[in-house]
Amino acid sequence: MARRTAEVHMDDTLRFDNRVAVVTGAGRNLGRVYALALAERGARVVVNDLGVAISDTDGSGDGPSENPALAVVREIQALGGEAVASTDSVATADGGAAIIDTALDAFGRVDIVVNNAGVVRTAPFPDLGTDLLQPVLDTQIASVFHVTGPAWRRMAEQGYGRIVNVSSGSAFSGVPGLSAYGGAKAGVIGLTRQMAAEGAACGIKVNVIAPYAKTRPGTGFGPIPPSDELNAWMRPEYLTPLVNLLAHDACPVTGECFAAGAGYVSRVVWSTTEGLVDRNMTTESLLRDWTHVMDTDGMAVVGYNGGGTTHKMLAGFGDGS
Repeated sequence: MARRTAEVHMDDTLRFDNRVAVVTGAGRNLGRVYALALAERGARVVVNDLGVAISDTDGSGDGPSENPALAVVREIQALGGEAVASTDSVATADGGAAIIDTALDAFGRVDIVVNNAGVVRTAPFPDLGTDLLQPVLDTQIASVFHVTGPAWRRMAEQGYGRIVNVSSGSAFSGVPGLSAYGGAKAGVIGLTRQMAAEGAACGIKVNVIAPYAKTRPGTGFGPIPPSDELNAWMRPEYLTPLVNLLAHDACPVTGECFAAGAGYVSRVVWSTTEGLVDRNMTTESLLRDWTHVMDTDGMAVVGYNGGGTTHKMLAGFGDGS
C-alpha cells in the first residue's frame, strides 16, 4: 500500500504567493512550462533565457529575432502574474550573479531557483574536443554554481530556499554520443546531494529531476515513432506537479532524485549488492568469485533502470487511455 507523507486535502491549493522564482532556460520548452506553472500559482518569476536558436546544436546558428524570454513574460502578465526577463548567460559567474540581481532588483528577494538551462553537444567520446566539451560543462553543471551561489547567500540569510536542479535519464543509462552531456548531468545529481547536505542547516532544500518529455516535433521516444499522439502523451506539462512540489514550502524531501514524465514519477536510488567479503582476496580469487559482486538477488531495491522507467511512462499509450 502506498505511504503518504502528509495529510493533504485536495482543495488546499499549494500556492507561491510572496515567493520569487528564477527559472533558467525558460524561454521555451520545459523551462517555459515550469515558469508558467509557478506563476499560475502566484510566484513572481524571473524568466531567464540567453535567446539562442533552438536548432543551434553546434554553436553556429542564429538567435531568434526576439529573445523568447520576453514572450514568456508577456504570457505570464497576460494571465495576471508578475514576471521579468533576464537575458544573461548561466555559463559565467558574472552572468549567474546578474540573473539573481534581476530578481533582487525587481522583487527584493529570491526563494526558488530552477536550474533548467543547458546546451547539448553530441560527438563520439574520442572526438569531444574542448570546443564541444566546454560549453556543455559551463551550462550544464558550472551553471548550477554560477546561478545558485548568489541565490544561496540570500536564501541562507532569510532561512528559506528551494532549489530544483535538472538532470537527465542519460546520466543513468548512458547514450552513445552524449558522453559530455550525460556525464555533466550525472555530476548534477552528485552536486545536488552535496548542496542538500549543506542547505539543511539553513532551511534550503535541494532536489533534482530527470525529466522525460517531448519538446521537439518530428522525433520519437524510445521505440515509439513520432506522432501527434506521442507529443500529447509526453507533453511537458506532466512535469509541473513534481517541479511545483519540490519548489514549494511543503516539499517533503531534500537531496533526492526523481524520474518523471507522462504522468509518472519515481524516486531514483543508488544501491549496493550483497557483495563479497574475503580478507584474503587476490586478483585471481576476485575474478573467480565475481558473481558475488554483481549478483542482485535478494536486494530490497535495485538501482535505476531506464528501460523500466520508459516502459511505465508508455504504459497504456495507443490503447485509448
